[in-house]
Amino acid sequence: MEGRHSEYAIDLDRIVASRKGGDKLPRFVVNWLKRLVHQDFMNEFLTRGYKGEEFCHECLKYLDVKLEIEGLENLDLIPKGRHCTIASNHPLGGIDGVALIALLSKHFDGRVRLLANDFLMFIDGISSMCVPINKLGGQSRQLPAQIKAAYDSDCEMLMFPAGACSRKIDGRIQDYPWKKTFISQSVRSGRYVVPVHFIGENSKRFYRIATLCSKLGIKFNFAMFLLPDEMYRGQHQTVRIVIGKPLAPEFFDSTRSAYEWAQEVRNISYSL
Repeated sequence: MEGRHSEYAIDLDRIVASRKGGDKLPRFVVNWLKRLVHQDFMNEFLTRGYKGEEFCHECLKYLDVKLEIEGLENLDLIPKGRHCTIASNHPLGGIDGVALIALLSKHFDGRVRLLANDFLMFIDGISSMCVPINKLGGQSRQLPAQIKAAYDSDCEMLMFPAGACSRKIDGRIQDYPWKKTFISQSVRSGRYVVPVHFIGENSKRFYRIATLCSKLGIKFNFAMFLLPDEMYRGQHQTVRIVIGKPLAPEFFDSTRSAYEWAQEVRNISYSL
């Protein structure tokens, strides 16, 4: 990669070494992971040096992914001077995040931050738009303060409240129960909550492996390393995003707990 921006490249050796249990993986497994994540294909794009909003728009072009949007006008229902939390299901674990950042950044003039698994922090092009949530190596002591600061900012927050991409649960592809943080933080900071339904699913192989790892009690998150391959397979498609009407912070009253309200917003998302 001489002469190119190699600092933006995916380096599986570095990523695996930083993961809990990664130092125990045999070399042949790491090499297999490199092929699985299509490291060369990904780096062909990553080494172009795009960053932030431009990164997401160019990534969609590189993958030849087009967006079909319904309900974009609902974002204009948020009162002037108020901010929002966009809460979406997470069916794909890759394209959905890139697509939503591209869409929302365009609408909100780049003022969007994604609370994301810290795997994305290894991708310099998008890390500037993320607040990292370390789900694999233990929660950072600074995390609560980072989340509070993000919600107190003038950026719109994008959340995948399940904390992981969808799995096959009870015979259908769906999120895990949504975590309550986006409710409690939105109410505290006076933000509207906008439910979003992203329509799509990964390959059957992904769900089979994810289910097998869960049944075997394997702690190393192999499913995460399948996501770049799912993104690779997701080229040349049109994805559909449905945006619901914003819910005022007063909507989330004391009749339910924050966790129960989170599941209600989850239900609204899937009903869109």
